[in-house]
Amino acid sequence: TGLLAARLTLRRAWPEFPMTNTPPTLRSLRPPAMDAAQRCPRPPIYRPRVLLATPLVGGGDEQRARRQVIEIAMGSLEGDVATSPSLSSTGSSGTGAGNDNHGGGEVRIYACFAHGASNSLECYEPGANTWRRVGGLPGVPHGHVLKGFAVVAVAESVYVIGGRLCRRESVPGGDYRDTDVGVRADVLRYDVRRGEWRCCAPLLVPRVDFACAPCRGRICVAGGLCSLSGARGTAAAEVYDPETGRWSPLPDMSTLRYKCVGVTWQGGFHVVGGFAESTTPAAAPGEAQSSALERSSAEVFNCGRGVWEIIPGMWQLDVPPNQIVAVAGRLFSSGDCLNSWKGHVEVYDGELNIWSVMDHSALSDLALLASNLPPSAQQLYLTMAVVGTRLFFLAGYEIAGDDDESFRTVSLVHSYDTSAAPGLAPAWSSFQPKMDHDNNVEDGSKELFSQCCSVQLSS
Repeated sequence: TGLLAARLTLRRAWPEFPMTNTPPTLRSLRPPAMDAAQRCPRPPIYRPRVLLATPLVGGGDEQRARRQVIEIAMGSLEGDVATSPSLSSTGSSGTGAGNDNHGGGEVRIYACFAHGASNSLECYEPGANTWRRVGGLPGVPHGHVLKGFAVVAVAESVYVIGGRLCRRESVPGGDYRDTDVGVRADVLRYDVRRGEWRCCAPLLVPRVDFACAPCRGRICVAGGLCSLSGARGTAAAEVYDPETGRWSPLPDMSTLRYKCVGVTWQGGFHVVGGFAESTTPAAAPGEAQSSALERSSAEVFNCGRGVWEIIPGMWQLDVPPNQIVAVAGRLFSSGDCLNSWKGHVEVYDGELNIWSVMDHSALSDLALLASNLPPSAQQLYLTMAVVGTRLFFLAGYEIAGDDDESFRTVSLVHSYDTSAAPGLAPAWSSFQPKMDHDNNVEDGSKELFSQCCSVQLSS
């Protein structure tokens, strides 16, 4: 059995490997000659996919016209996004900050929080190890907070897209009660270099808890809930072009999804997991349409063909993912929507369609990396961004105040180097950023209401 497994492994690497019972010679085990392009092949794309797009109805001219509309909306997205100089799934350009900064520009990481009864955009700068508050979100009424929205970066701009508006009231004990108001289609753009906010064209479909990712200078969104009256997601998808300032519809997915995660990888916009159900009618009245098959799958918008494809079992869990990011052609995850940190970093093997634990990433609690936290500290939030080959985890911990009756938030940053050689260099590092106390970044308790994105400013 062991010999057969070894032969199968060699067979995948070298097609010329002899599958006979005769012991192979050293000459037969020599890999075939490869040219320069073959020595560094693109990461393999998972092949066993089921194409779910319906053939276009009509003649050849109508089909070409439909294809042209999609190409205009998406632009030229052929090739591997992960290896191009365009934005990754978190808005990172693939170059880093600090010791990893090879792009010649400053890197900033942005995320949205709630301080009391208002939203606020905050910025962490890895190169300077500083954390500051940018300011409140325009258009959010006083006494209201925004939830379930997307924050992505394209070029030197941060976009705040969609979400659910809630009215927030204080209740005894220092807590808050949120009342849903409605699902928004609003889109805001923050110019990082100028420090200015602007309103953009709204979404074609209002949505909350949806998948979103930048794709070669454009923004793709799919799925989500469109109203507060039900718990069924949508299959609708659309794309935003910052140059024209317009949203354009994309073909619908084959499943209704919400609480799904978006990531751009290997040239396609991946919508992973979530609470999903098929758009096809049930086989029998009353039969459930939602199953583990849909919830554990992913749908990929093939930018070259302009169609959706499905990858069964890509997430493999019934619980929706929290974040999935692309680093140097690989996908990484660290938790789900119930546990933002599962105790390790996982990496995805697209050829085998499985997630596995990254070497030397296991930590039962990220707080163990910090030496200045009391044992009673409680993790409030955790979000992950990509800078170069590193995963930056922005973490917040609640600790008791000076009077033992109040609480305050301590912000820490944990970094994991996905390229660290096991045993040669430590993969994990942790540090406390210098805070902008003039803006009371750490006063009181704050809630994370978005995932983060990274922006690289040109030098």
